[in-house]
Amino acid sequence: MGILYCLSLPKPIFLPKLKQPHVSTPPPPMFSLKRSILTPKIPISSHSRHRSKITTILIGAAAITALISSAGPSSAVESPIFNEPSNALSLPTWAVHVSSVVEWATAMALVWQYGEKSGYESWKGLSWGMVPLLGGALCACTWHFFYNSESLEVLVALQAALTVIGNTTMCIAAYRIYISSQESSKNS
Repeated sequence: MGILYCLSLPKPIFLPKLKQPHVSTPPPPMFSLKRSILTPKIPISSHSRHRSKITTILIGAAAITALISSAGPSSAVESPIFNEPSNALSLPTWAVHVSSVVEWATAMALVWQYGEKSGYESWKGLSWGMVPLLGGALCACTWHFFYNSESLEVLVALQAALTVIGNTTMCIAAYRIYISSQESSKNS
């Protein structure tokens, strides 16, 4: 109930659009001198569209949160179908783990593409430097998938080692990018 109260707006979200006669007047200035030199003027129609988009996103997020919390670990423990141990990760925690791995792999691909398209080969080294950290993330997900089994505790040590190696390779790659940019600025 509190979520719905927080999302309620004093004005209706969807206002009927009124037809305005087409008058060829110059557009309003982008900045208003009355408020501040740097305060942009936002047309009313785009402001209301922006507010309705934000409201839609908030309502969607609230619905997803309510759905996830209703299907969380408390209902899974009570259900006779799902018989998971008490150290099982909840659905939102799994969503964070999986999305983090997907984001990291996407970042690696984007860094590689930037290196290819820009011609700065040192950026490809950053993508290679990210590989050990991806391996560490996969170790963590694997260990959690098997309910933090004691027989797989070697994955925890492997994740720690890959994190140290990954941080070192990222540092080296960042230094190589710095050196490369210094050389290219001297040549310009």
